[in-house]
Amino acid sequence: MTNSPAEPIDVMLVYGTRPEAIKMAPLVHALNHDARFRPIVAVTGQHREMLDQVHNFFGIAADVDLDIHSPGQTLTQVTTRTLEGVGRVIEDRRPDAVFVQGDTTSAFAAALAGFYHELPVVHVEAGLRTGDIWSPFPEEGNRRLIGQLAALHLPPTPASKENLLRENFASETIHVTGNTVIDALLDAVKRYVPSGDAALDAAVSDPSHRLVLVTAHRRESWGAPMERIGEAVARLAREHPDVVFALPVHRNPKVREALLPHVSVLSNIIVTEPLAYGAFCTVMNRADIVLTDSGGVQEEAPALSKPVLVLRENTERPEAVEFGVARLVGTDSDRIFAEASRLLDDADAYAAMAHAVNPYGDGRACQRVLAATAELFGRGEAVADFDPARQ
Repeated sequence: MTNSPAEPIDVMLVYGTRPEAIKMAPLVHALNHDARFRPIVAVTGQHREMLDQVHNFFGIAADVDLDIHSPGQTLTQVTTRTLEGVGRVIEDRRPDAVFVQGDTTSAFAAALAGFYHELPVVHVEAGLRTGDIWSPFPEEGNRRLIGQLAALHLPPTPASKENLLRENFASETIHVTGNTVIDALLDAVKRYVPSGDAALDAAVSDPSHRLVLVTAHRRESWGAPMERIGEAVARLAREHPDVVFALPVHRNPKVREALLPHVSVLSNIIVTEPLAYGAFCTVMNRADIVLTDSGGVQEEAPALSKPVLVLRENTERPEAVEFGVARLVGTDSDRIFAEASRLLDDADAYAAMAHAVNPYGDGRACQRVLAATAELFGRGEAVADFDPARQ
């Protein structure tokens, strides 16, 4: 595929959730500072307020806002609205390529729109797999489907590349970049951003106690699993009264109904609204331990030398477990309590996990993404793959 050297390559980035925005933000900036490219930012807008916060933090303005969100929308509605909306933008803006990130339903629909318009689809954060198409749902299905449509696969790790090779994707279409979330994080933690919650900001500023950051939101944990997470956090807080637990609660009512009855009455659990990205990075940078079911946080926390307990039954990010900086603990209340208590009570166990070897990136993912994309269009050469073993 070639493009006239006199004309920039028009790259349309489509995203709509907060995690996507965080991971795309450094890429938008990198494209803007490379004369070979001209980015077009098209947002779908599922996480309206949180998406706007990320854009404000990184100084990004969307070129197109599809605003597909409506209360209670189904996955089918997300798919059809995104497919139609992105299709209209492609016809209007006529980009040379479509970039999608990760595994959301809107990312799949945007990739399908690009494919229908015979455009190369570039899949950032490609190749993540659990091996179970129903877990996580619908993300595992989405990322497999995007893979079938993509012209360029950009896995964050060597293990993700191996997944793609096992599925018979051509090796010349695969470039290991590291994860752009690390590029974003290393920029974000240079600044102290208060949360606006007085109790949390006081806890972050006070070095005399330990701080545990807890996040939970995944669809497969709604109901009884989320209840068990709440029970475990409450038990930890009661058994470790000298430890502060920070719990920014997702706005989804199903999450709140399961968690809040367990955690809202304990004085050393600080429950807040979801934190803006900059404030979240500040809290995570201060935390001693992170309990999470978030894919992005599993990648970010090891970059800050924070032990991670993953509140899921499986993960498409096994590298952190293999490197010893994360442990998969599921949603069993007793196991969560035991594993977290071990880190809080056993200094050697804590030290074994709190090291800075990060399997997910070195802060140069965007450089590799741009080089691989330039090669796709005959405007440059790809650079060496990211290899965490060489850090």
